[in-house]
Amino acid sequence: MSNSASFFTDFQATDLLFLGEAAGRTLGISLVSISIGTALGIFFGWSLQASKWFAQATIGTILDAFRSIPLIIQLILFYNFFPIIGWKMGPFAAGAFVLSIYTAALVANVVRGGIEAVGDPMRRAARSLGMSYWQDLRYVVWPIGLRAVFPSWVGVALSVIKDSALVSVLGYMELLRASQILITRTQEPFIILACAGAFYFALSYPLSKYSQKLEESWAS
Repeated sequence: MSNSASFFTDFQATDLLFLGEAAGRTLGISLVSISIGTALGIFFGWSLQASKWFAQATIGTILDAFRSIPLIIQLILFYNFFPIIGWKMGPFAAGAFVLSIYTAALVANVVRGGIEAVGDPMRRAARSLGMSYWQDLRYVVWPIGLRAVFPSWVGVALSVIKDSALVSVLGYMELLRASQILITRTQEPFIILACAGAFYFALSYPLSKYSQKLEESWAS
């Protein structure tokens, strides 16, 4: 009994609350990054498909860089670059900025694939019915194409939630950094990491479950 009690001595209920608050910050920066990144990614993906040569030489090159360079290097470089040009950004703003562009780079390829998944015969048929280019996009391409790549977008969103842990290198008090602080104080990594993993699961599972039900409703 004494051994069991001593095992849990340094981990208290307030520590669990501390992790919960950090999980809330993880959710916050993830939602901001996913929302902004998805909006930008839709625009970039459409641009890459609509103007293949010009967009690929400009936007495509930049997005390829964000996809290729490790996210942790991007975070550190941007966080230290902004003060040089006189633009001071806190850890949250810098992290959200980089995560948003990183998300946009991933979503752009997903969106481009969704647009190209709609065959030319279907698009020609829409135009033959008198639809304009924008009506074709709104009523034919987006409903079909984006639905086809929705699972890929969910995968990107879940990845961003997990990758947000890297913002800890900037000093942002998200879930991983809070876990590191508690591990240093309590010397009980198993319990703390297990709790952190449970919080990450709690953040990711609702999105995964909702997307699954949404896909099932589309299939029925």
